[in-house]
Amino acid sequence: MARTIAKDHDQKREQILKTAAKVFADQGFDRASMTVLAKECGISKANIYHYYDSKDAILYDILETYLHELRDRICNVDLSGLTPEQKLQKAVREILYAYQGADDEHRVQISGMNALTEEQQQQLRGYQRDLVNFVRDILKELAPDSFSGAKDKLRAATMSVFGMLNWYYMWNTGAGTKAREDYADLVSTLTVHGVRRL
Repeated sequence: MARTIAKDHDQKREQILKTAAKVFADQGFDRASMTVLAKECGISKANIYHYYDSKDAILYDILETYLHELRDRICNVDLSGLTPEQKLQKAVREILYAYQGADDEHRVQISGMNALTEEQQQQLRGYQRDLVNFVRDILKELAPDSFSGAKDKLRAATMSVFGMLNWYYMWNTGAGTKAREDYADLVSTLTVHGVRRL
């Protein structure tokens, strides 16, 4: 007889992913073991294997869930009726909102992706690429003269925006909504005035 799925299966799975992200972020993926993960989750090692057959599977699910949800949240922001400046401000704010509470997942994304198979990495990089392209298109609309026929310059400007946002994540992890909005507005203002002078 097939084993039935517990009513709290999804909730326990989310708990495993959140806890594992913290363990991987603090200890490093290579040093963390399934025994440590089970202990930190407050469940038996046998129970954790009921959800995931390997540490690699947990890592992939952490990053696939995080990046998929991040991509969907940002790329589906309604920008209709906004000026390019307003679009950038709204997109940048939404990215910083989305980063809030996801410090461990973000750190694991930076340090752990290379442990996955090439196919898995390609899937995850696709989510990242969609997010980068979303911001890139706003910048292109913001300063079409600056970026006409200058793909390398456009890419550099786009990645510079993400560099500023990732700096904030690294040094202001506990920042609240108002602080994130203020910094998003600073990034937007610097970017608007900067790209139009390129």
